[in-house]
Amino acid sequence: MNLRQVRKKTKSIRNVKKITKAMQLVSAIKMKKAQAMETEGRPYRDTLTSVIERLLPGVDESSSSLLNESLGDTNKSLVIFVSSNKGLAGSFHVNLFRFIAKNDTDFAKTDFITVGTKGSQFVSRMGGKVLADFSKGRFLNEVSAIFSLALEKFLAGEYKRISILYNKYISAFRSEPTEETLLPMRWNDRKDAERALKLEYTIEPSPQEIIEPLIKSYLEEKVRGALVSSDAVEHASRMLAMKNATDNATDIIYNLTLIGNKLRQEKITNELLDMITAKESVGT
Repeated sequence: MNLRQVRKKTKSIRNVKKITKAMQLVSAIKMKKAQAMETEGRPYRDTLTSVIERLLPGVDESSSSLLNESLGDTNKSLVIFVSSNKGLAGSFHVNLFRFIAKNDTDFAKTDFITVGTKGSQFVSRMGGKVLADFSKGRFLNEVSAIFSLALEKFLAGEYKRISILYNKYISAFRSEPTEETLLPMRWNDRKDAERALKLEYTIEPSPQEIIEPLIKSYLEEKVRGALVSSDAVEHASRMLAMKNATDNATDIIYNLTLIGNKLRQEKITNELLDMITAKESVGT
């Protein structure tokens, strides 16, 4: 590699570094916005959770189709698969795909509602069925449509179980692929709910009549929360990936600069030697 090639390559790497640095900063800003959105929605989710905890023990499970397995004679499952439309996000998608592979997902018995083209493409490659794809536009604007479709299919008896698969945000440096069951709804800690029942409440018209709308609101909010969490993980992963790319570019530029300096010194030395040789030839 000559000096001209080194300078050309160094210039190219500098341009790449500017791009990765800009993407890192943009992703950091978007991640903070997603974090703020998750924080803003938490009080609403906590309130819904608290209300349902108090009502659920007093409700006969048979009174709501959302608390029971689908009436249809089927063993199929429907997964709302949340990914993204863009790459350059580190292990964001790889972790999701590995999670599916690790759990030995039976694509013959599992259909998907995909959110993000990367997830849709993966399901298609694996031979799975994409029932609906919500990859166009802003994902959060499609929350109601996504949940309504899943709920409709469950109530129609087409699927025994509805779940949502997404990257759960833990911190800017940590996340984990998570699959949560939406329907039939199962409360994780029944004992807490039973303790809450000891408090006396007057509920009108009745717990049975208001529990189903509350559960629907709660589950739709879970879908929204999953999309917000996935969004935060995507931007955090891209921010870290671009930081690593920027750091690598810095190292490459440093090494190329050393090579360039060495080549330039060799060139100057050779020119001086040529001048000395020429002078000596003239002198003789």
